[in-house]
Amino acid sequence: MNTKLIGCVFTSCFAVACAMYIQMAEKEQRCIIEDIPSDILVTGHYKMQNWDMFSHDFLPSAPGLGMFVTIKDPSFQVLMSKLYGPESKFSFTSHSSGEHHICFQSNSTNIIAIGGSKLRLHMDIQVGEHSLDDSLAEANDKVNEVKLRVQHLTEQIQHIGKEQNYQREREERFRQMSEDTNANVLWWAIMQTIILLSVGFWQMKHLKDFFIAKKLV
Repeated sequence: MNTKLIGCVFTSCFAVACAMYIQMAEKEQRCIIEDIPSDILVTGHYKMQNWDMFSHDFLPSAPGLGMFVTIKDPSFQVLMSKLYGPESKFSFTSHSSGEHHICFQSNSTNIIAIGGSKLRLHMDIQVGEHSLDDSLAEANDKVNEVKLRVQHLTEQIQHIGKEQNYQREREERFRQMSEDTNANVLWWAIMQTIILLSVGFWQMKHLKDFFIAKKLV
């Protein structure tokens, strides 16, 4: 019982999920950005539906409707690009830390078959999520069940460690950026002071020479 409770707490607290839907036009590419640590498994599930904006109802899907799924890493290198059906699952492993672009684009040019009809894409993106229910269903005894749960907790702990290391790296980069910005501001203030003093001394010398030339002093 305690093992099940710990597993539920870890899963609910540290598994990052993103469920949403977006509306798309024909051949339009829409992307979402996920900030992901390195060496993390990301899984996604989507479902395409034709949505009538006038009647607010779903329409039958067009024949041959599919979706191109493209994954780009922080340096905009393509990690995966594949054509799926109107409903499918996909997964990839991040190779570097940073913002990953998950892009969707329909392969159909007949989405707007009826006036006011658009494509609605429902998606669910999970970062660091590992399924455990299927494995437990295959477990024949309590020993295997406990072993699978321990393995699942170990994977979750590793994911938490990677997430903490990534956040630590981001904090170090932000601190270094702040220190560089403060140093630049300090040098700019010093330069401004030097320029103002130089202009002041030049004006005083120019006025003194002017008064001497006019024999006013």
